[in-house]
Amino acid sequence: MVGAARSGIAAAQLAAREGARVTLTETRDTFDAADGLRTQGIELEFGGHRPETLASADLIVTSPGVPTDQPVFDAARARGVETIGELEFAWRWLTGRVIAITGTKGKSTTTTLIGRMLDAAGKNVMVGGNIGTPLSAQVEHATPDTVHVVETSSFQLEATTTFHPWIAVWLNFADDHLDRHPTVAAYAAAKARIFANQDAKDWAVLNADDPAVLEQARGSSASRVMFSLEGGVRDGFVLDGDWIVRRTGSQVERLIPPGAVELTGRHMLNNVLAAAAVAHIAGVQPDAMVKALRGFHGLPHVMEPVADVRGVRFVNDSKATNVEAARRSIESFEGGVVAIVGGRYKGGDFRDLAEPLATRGRAVIAIGEAAPRVRKALAENVRVIDAPSMRDAVERGYEAARPDGVVLLAPACSSFDWFRDYAERGEVFKAEVERLRRREQ
Repeated sequence: MVGAARSGIAAAQLAAREGARVTLTETRDTFDAADGLRTQGIELEFGGHRPETLASADLIVTSPGVPTDQPVFDAARARGVETIGELEFAWRWLTGRVIAITGTKGKSTTTTLIGRMLDAAGKNVMVGGNIGTPLSAQVEHATPDTVHVVETSSFQLEATTTFHPWIAVWLNFADDHLDRHPTVAAYAAAKARIFANQDAKDWAVLNADDPAVLEQARGSSASRVMFSLEGGVRDGFVLDGDWIVRRTGSQVERLIPPGAVELTGRHMLNNVLAAAAVAHIAGVQPDAMVKALRGFHGLPHVMEPVADVRGVRFVNDSKATNVEAARRSIESFEGGVVAIVGGRYKGGDFRDLAEPLATRGRAVIAIGEAAPRVRKALAENVRVIDAPSMRDAVERGYEAARPDGVVLLAPACSSFDWFRDYAERGEVFKAEVERLRRREQ
């Protein structure tokens, strides 16, 4: 097992429970769970992934965060050692059916919504994967009637060979993760593996408004179900007025009424449409869909309202870690937006934010390593203000947004220059907003 993040640890524990002799390798010198893993008979190697350990293995299982295009893995593969990811490893032991969700934006929200809808319908459901509980940790508690609702990233999917979801959902596609994938085409191909092993008894749920998704899904053998926020399908899940409906030719089945969706941003309806399509396939009735939506205001760090400070609203969308996600966040507001943008650059073109900022924005607060790129891309369209810390970003954003604007954390970048992850970035943002609120009382 390579990589001692939560997925790698869960895979190591699964392998040990099944009687394998397990070595878990990690680049760090130690980690919190080390002693507990040793008591489970798992051998630990710190300080890197030793070539001799990998080359002598019967199977290598990698955490999603570990790139396998490294000489140490090439050498092991040359000796005939199979290398797979944690998602693939878990699948080989799993009982029950899998609903897998991928996309550049909206995976976590859609995964959560599908889980809530199935739970409201009384299904035996477990939610996890790239969020929450790793799939390997679900194996022990799964039964034949369990439905696993699994968020799947490109990092997870690219290391699969037999992974076979019953329902595969592709929400959208845009440039992302080019700090890991060598090209946009490679990123797309990794995501398209979600369909690789499906057959005619399975389902592919596709965004009809996204040509890249439709192109990548052309080779799928699964039955297709379309959803469209723009209403551009004759058969599928669409908006009809303010209702979410299933349209079949001239027939319309109403599913979710106006007012049941309590999420911020029109683009969030895309996630609800996808969730409704999956739930319908799984036999969930409309009343259970509505029950799941009531009171659901979204996930932490996803268009999360934080505070109103003397007429200025603060919104935390720290999970908007790519340009397309940030664009959709900005477009959720009519005007007065001061967007906090930047971090560690991982692909995409910040100029794609120019048009929505020109019509809706008051300023951009540029942060992190990508700040010079942000300034170069956007300075001709909107005022750009540099901030050397999150505290400065909140303070300067507040001044630029007064008296009635919105300070929106929509970084379009990863967090790894200043923070451990997007969640820590969002928490620091919220803490700084709270500090400001108290001062301005």
